[in-house]
Amino acid sequence: MDSIVTKNRGNRFVPVSTPGFLDTSVRETGSCDTAKIIPVQETHMTNPVRVGRLSSLYHFAKLVQPLSLLFTPRRHRLTAAQIPLSLENMAQTSNTPSVLEQAHEAVTFLRNHLPSSLQAPRIAIICGSGLGGLANTIDSEPRADFDYTSIPNFPHLTVAGHAGKLVFGSLNGQVPTVLMVGRAHYYEGHTIDRVTFPIRVFKLLGIHAIILTNAAGGLNPDYMVGDIVLLNDHVFLPGLGGIHPLRGPNAEEFGPRFPPLSDAYDLDLRRQVHKAWATLDISGNRSLHEGVYAFVGGPSYETRAECRMLHRIGADLVGMSTVPEIVVARHCGIRVLAFSLVTNRAVLDPVPRGDNDLLDGKEARELGAIMQEGKADHQEVLDAGHSAAIDMQRLVMKTVALGLS
Repeated sequence: MDSIVTKNRGNRFVPVSTPGFLDTSVRETGSCDTAKIIPVQETHMTNPVRVGRLSSLYHFAKLVQPLSLLFTPRRHRLTAAQIPLSLENMAQTSNTPSVLEQAHEAVTFLRNHLPSSLQAPRIAIICGSGLGGLANTIDSEPRADFDYTSIPNFPHLTVAGHAGKLVFGSLNGQVPTVLMVGRAHYYEGHTIDRVTFPIRVFKLLGIHAIILTNAAGGLNPDYMVGDIVLLNDHVFLPGLGGIHPLRGPNAEEFGPRFPPLSDAYDLDLRRQVHKAWATLDISGNRSLHEGVYAFVGGPSYETRAECRMLHRIGADLVGMSTVPEIVVARHCGIRVLAFSLVTNRAVLDPVPRGDNDLLDGKEARELGAIMQEGKADHQEVLDAGHSAAIDMQRLVMKTVALGLS
């Protein structure tokens, strides 16, 4: 069975598929804002006489439809003020402060509550899932902690393993630093520009370099759980599709309309990381790699087919953070250094077919065990983060000691 499909164009309904009979009777509660759709049996399509009649009826209905306004009681007609605004019009007519104004408000609040010795941090560090222990690398005095909920316009967090506080202090006793212990994610319901709002605040605080950390799934078969990967590029599929933190009018005070990203991951800073790694006595068989991170929206973990696709287009890791922040950091002219901790290994093999001979005689419990192979789990992510946190902290501190600023 086919039916006519219409789109509202003010008081007109324009067909976009199979012609059918459009009933233009008007609801009591409105004028011509709805129309009844009467299905067209498939047999009509094989009868040219019936098709011609239906087409004539349709065109007649479309012709007389505006006349129905004359028979609609005035009290039921919508005024211009009652018509819902589009998203664009709502944005234009709202009194929402600009991102620059919001960032200034947050910075003013922080500086009003910070001692003078902490008001000009040089480095920012964003701690990902299970990596909040990096806050312990900050000297105890002087130090100031702020819950995100207390900072104007800051996004609030809902994810376990993300504490949600901003920590100001000194790293290695000499480098003024601000740490984000936990970050906001797009999948929590925040807009993509709200996720990246803290980066704008960092820019106004005077930050020149930022270190971002995250927990990620390993797509590269050479990566083992617990390995550390220094990011040197990324794949931002949502951004290519328009979910981009720089979409909309450009904030000229922060950066240019079209910022390049081919140099997003600072080469000199990455060189310093390798020098720092060479001086550390790393426990176990943990390795340091360089690789490409793929950002996905989440919150569901990726299917096997999605993992294969991401790996084939050049990604070594996959995760749900970091890249939008890096895009905004580079827009603001902030140098970027980013690390991923491999907390699980993605399964790239296709799922077994239901007619596979190897499944013969298997019980349901055994089939479940096969499908569980490589299944990602948030607690697994946190556990792996805890076990590797010490080495990650040491690497960050050593890199900063070599001159990151």
